[in-house]
Amino acid sequence: MSSRQYLENRIREALKKSKGNKHLARQQIIAWTYEDSKLLHALTRPHLDGIIAYHIDRMLSGRAVDKTGTEAPANAKKSAPASKLQKGEDFGMELLRAVVARDAVVFGQDSGAGPSKRKQTSKQHVDALMKMASSVETTKSKTDNKN
Repeated sequence: MSSRQYLENRIREALKKSKGNKHLARQQIIAWTYEDSKLLHALTRPHLDGIIAYHIDRMLSGRAVDKTGTEAPANAKKSAPASKLQKGEDFGMELLRAVVARDAVVFGQDSGAGPSKRKQTSKQHVDALMKMASSVETTKSKTDNKN
């Protein structure tokens, strides 16, 4: 059985188990991925290049460093297990930070290279815009005629 067929079968199983509820099916699939690496790989395979590029860019840009300035160890364990709600909030905040970051990688449109700086506008371009702007006739609006 191909990984795509396996994925589709597991999705059908989750939908059946959740009686067609998309949200519950999604939660079930997420729970299964913690124990089923084949399912996790089937889900992420089409997006793996973008995910890896995002994390490499994150490391290179310094966003992966915690607030104390030291890198967080990959195998660090929290003192107490966090609730599902807290994990969701942490994920949501991380996602929000990634979305609003000025140098954020657009998923699926990453080049693998670092962010490029915007080129300075050429004098020729500025002159062309000024010429176009000066050739436009301005008309006074009705509100400009009132004294």
